[in-house]
Amino acid sequence: MLQRLDQTAADLAQASDEDAQGALERVRAAQSLSWETRFTDLLQDLPEPERDEAVRALRSLVEHVRQHAPGSGASAGTGGFAVSGDVTMKATNGSVVAGVINGGVRVDPPKPGPVQD
Repeated sequence: MLQRLDQTAADLAQASDEDAQGALERVRAAQSLSWETRFTDLLQDLPEPERDEAVRALRSLVEHVRQHAPGSGASAGTGGFAVSGDVTMKATNGSVVAGVINGGVRVDPPKPGPVQD
């Protein structure tokens, strides 16, 4: 099992070096299916009490990875804006605030109003 994990890590590392997303996404999909099959087979072969314990342990592991693995938070594509947590943005005094601006921004000074006495 550890050799398979090492091979999976090596395959993913090689794919991430090959090109931006194409090879990496293909390897991820193939490895995901392969590991899903392995875990399904393993769980089906266990007696029920052991299966329940293994399921609890796997769920705990998945939650831990989701919370602590690099890149496990929010993500966005090119030109996107993603946050894992809270964001507060505030524009004041005619300024501009944005998570993403696609195009130019122009802030004109306010036009004078009617003359006041």
